[in-house]
Amino acid sequence: MTDRPHPHDPLRALEDAGFPLHSLSPEQREVLQALDEEELTLLLGLKERLDAAEPEVQAHSEIAGGALF
Repeated sequence: MTDRPHPHDPLRALEDAGFPLHSLSPEQREVLQALDEEELTLLLGLKERLDAAEPEVQAHSEIAGGALF
């Protein structure tokens, strides 16, 4: 799981994990800022799993022309 050096600063933790916060509206950023520890941990964990699966997904899309995804 992602180590978060910023004690409950959800936006900083998400930004450090590579979430594109700059593309979000102020209202969406407010929602993310209000995440509790459990929600933040879940979201960061999901991103790690998606990132880990990315090379496989990219390989399939290149081979099958994206038809599977």
